[in-house]
Amino acid sequence: MHADTMSLKPHRLVASDRVEGTRVFNADGRKIGSIKRLMIDKTSGNVAYAVLCFGGFLGVGEDYRPLPWASMKYNPAIEAYELLTLMSDEELKKAPSFGVDKEFDWGNRVREVDAYWIGF
Repeated sequence: MHADTMSLKPHRLVASDRVEGTRVFNADGRKIGSIKRLMIDKTSGNVAYAVLCFGGFLGVGEDYRPLPWASMKYNPAIEAYELLTLMSDEELKKAPSFGVDKEFDWGNRVREVDAYWIGF
């Protein structure tokens, strides 16, 4: 096969840098944020969480919150991820978070993140 032909075929894999910045919608169709980064389990290689950027305007007032990767699905029709379960704004606001101005390693807070999302 020629390289140009191979690049046109759809596939299931996506590079992490192409996921970053992708919009995320709640189950009711309302945009809630965009993906800032993925947290990948070093041992299994599976994506554990997507850290979402919420709120703010032009980078001011934003904060980051992790959502379990399994709680979302990709919708090619809108080129965005959608939550599988409707989550209220209050539920999303109560999730573990940190401000955009802070350097943070979600790997150190896996238990806290897991404990919050276990009920969803």
